[in-house]
Amino acid sequence: MTLGKLNHLKWNATGDAGGVDGWGLVGQNGWAMNLHEYQAKAIFARYGIPVPDGRRALTADAAADAVAAFGGRAAVKAQVHAGGRGLAGGVRVVRSVAAARDFAGGLLGSRLVTHQTDANGVPVDSVLVEELADIAAEMYVALTIDREHRGVVFIASAAGGTSIEEVAATNPDAIITEAVEPIIGLMPYQCRRLAMRLGLTGAAGRQAAGIFAALYRVFTDNDCTLVEVNPLIVTGGGAVVALDAKMNVDDDALFRHADLLELRDRGQEDAFEAQAADDDIAYVNLEGSVGCLVNGAGLAMATLDVANAAGAAPANFLDVGGGATEEKVAAAVGIILSDPKVDRVLVNIFGGILRCDIAARGIVMAYAEHGATQPLVVRMLGTNLDDGKAILAESGLNVTFTDTLTAAAAALSGTETGAG
Repeated sequence: MTLGKLNHLKWNATGDAGGVDGWGLVGQNGWAMNLHEYQAKAIFARYGIPVPDGRRALTADAAADAVAAFGGRAAVKAQVHAGGRGLAGGVRVVRSVAAARDFAGGLLGSRLVTHQTDANGVPVDSVLVEELADIAAEMYVALTIDREHRGVVFIASAAGGTSIEEVAATNPDAIITEAVEPIIGLMPYQCRRLAMRLGLTGAAGRQAAGIFAALYRVFTDNDCTLVEVNPLIVTGGGAVVALDAKMNVDDDALFRHADLLELRDRGQEDAFEAQAADDDIAYVNLEGSVGCLVNGAGLAMATLDVANAAGAAPANFLDVGGGATEEKVAAAVGIILSDPKVDRVLVNIFGGILRCDIAARGIVMAYAEHGATQPLVVRMLGTNLDDGKAILAESGLNVTFTDTLTAAAAALSGTETGAG
């Protein structure tokens, strides 16, 4: 993971072949709930979008039974929230029940490492067993939110079934876009035009146009930040089928989608990010060693710049929010201190709605609860500044106070674990 994770205006694509950076919008806390492929396909089917017949399996024997039901030949696909499964060995066409049992047995209980995961990978708790498709053509189709258009946009390409990122980099003319006007919504002629630009005519073109309209309804009805199909195929018989399915749901809209929230798989999420989401804290786990506690997203980004300028990579992005209580500050600091990478903490608080004394008491509370000793570099300004500094100064914690970001950078570069 890199600082690129912090670009809230991006396409949070984790589909099997990846996505194109620079598109889309995730929730204000930087978290969008991903669905598994089998879950997204179940939703697709409810909207009349053709998908292959498939069965989810939790054990190797169940996978073998599913393959037997499909005549001894099927595709077995790891169900994880990460793209690049095929290249990482998470997808295989098996041609016997025994091969299915062996492959599923090796996947289940393992951790799959792809180009979209960290070195630890993500756990494989189930596989999707699907009937094989007669593929005549493969395409890529996705919907996301375009930050320039400020609305929903289709992104498509006739070069499907591969890394769309690579297509965008090597042959950008192969990427097709179709923007949807927010007021009037998707028009039928746009679906037909998109199908034609993908080279689909006749019955296949008409079916594809209907699928595009259905995908738009999936996107809007479920408050998605991404709906992706890679590949959308045309079979040898001329039918158009969604061979893969990816959905990301805006976390800010989950309060009105209790049914979707039940599909959340916390085991696929970063543990710290999942805890922060539960606590309504904007948090992104990064790779550095400097924990950052800030109020305000813009100030948080500037704080990360300070840490980097000091030669100390940030361990996280964290915006505790303007109206945080002592308990919420303590929860945020507790997440930071629970990260074994963190060997020092940079605090940058502008006291407004969140007063400096409240932030200070929350920090002290968290350090006491965790028995933590990591040194603190603290820059506080604003309401109840003197009270906040006094609370930290009298806490017995290893605190260095600064008045400017420049001074914080200098203090940070000279602060090591256990330093005075």
